[in-house]
Amino acid sequence: MSVRNQIRFILILTVSSISFLFHARAAEPDSYQVKYQTVQIEGLDIFYREAGPADAPTLLLLHGFPTSSHMFRNLIPALSDKYHVIAPDYPGFGYSSAPPVDKFDYTFDNLARIMEKFTRQLQLNKYSLYLMDYGAPIGFRLAVQHPERIETLIIQNGNAYEEGLDNPFWEPVKVYWKERTSTHGNQLRSLLTLDATKWQYTTGVRNVKAISPDTWGHVQPLLDRPGNQEIQLALFYSYGSNPPLYPQWQEYLRKYQPPTLIVWGKNDQIFPAAGAYPYKRDLNKLEFHLLDTGHFALEEEGTTIARLMRKFLSQHTDTAR
Repeated sequence: MSVRNQIRFILILTVSSISFLFHARAAEPDSYQVKYQTVQIEGLDIFYREAGPADAPTLLLLHGFPTSSHMFRNLIPALSDKYHVIAPDYPGFGYSSAPPVDKFDYTFDNLARIMEKFTRQLQLNKYSLYLMDYGAPIGFRLAVQHPERIETLIIQNGNAYEEGLDNPFWEPVKVYWKERTSTHGNQLRSLLTLDATKWQYTTGVRNVKAISPDTWGHVQPLLDRPGNQEIQLALFYSYGSNPPLYPQWQEYLRKYQPPTLIVWGKNDQIFPAAGAYPYKRDLNKLEFHLLDTGHFALEEEGTTIARLMRKFLSQHTDTAR
């Protein structure tokens, strides 16, 4: 083959490869792409991430403290080929409205009420719940209110038992529950600093170098917004409203027996594994995994969690619809 023909062959091959990649990309369904959207609820902008076919089984991902739907940034595209995935930011978090404490009642009852309106506005009539940290008390309120809507539960370091709060992290918070004074509240402000945020992301992980600084780089500027510390202190106090509801949530689990997947970072010092085991008492359809990582298990075990979720959901949701 002459040099000219070799060059012509290489050019044809290159153009064909580019054309193939372009058409493959163009053929990818738009529904796989994450969309960043906002709805208005009671005058508040509620930001949410959404991906996946609208007629596929729906997953509602409820984030923890002090993060937002940002914690699901990698999980959403890992599931969106088969599932309709939605992850909102609560008021006071992420890109949702954050009115000051004298303009909005920052309690878990009220956050759950807003999230219930969010599900109705998006016409989410049947969904699986991903419960993590603050997402657990919000999600369990939704489940108790509308058990008919819950298809499955995925629980990742989300507490519903007293055993999960019996550790040093909660001691100063419990003092604040008993006596809501500025002195006790100010002692909790250290939990809102950059060092504390980094601690949440890195404590208990196997490899700190695997944890992206984009995590605290996203969270901390939002925590540092004027008035946001007061929002978080109000929710620290309101968290005391959750343990009295644990018996009601446990009764929901026993009565309705939602298929449940536990994927729990066992080295978490906020919600340690002691809070995961009690679910075994109340659930018959339980798949239980303790992962060798910390509080934000998705940061180090996201691939594993996505794989476990896909297998679990394929068994307990109608992926054919």
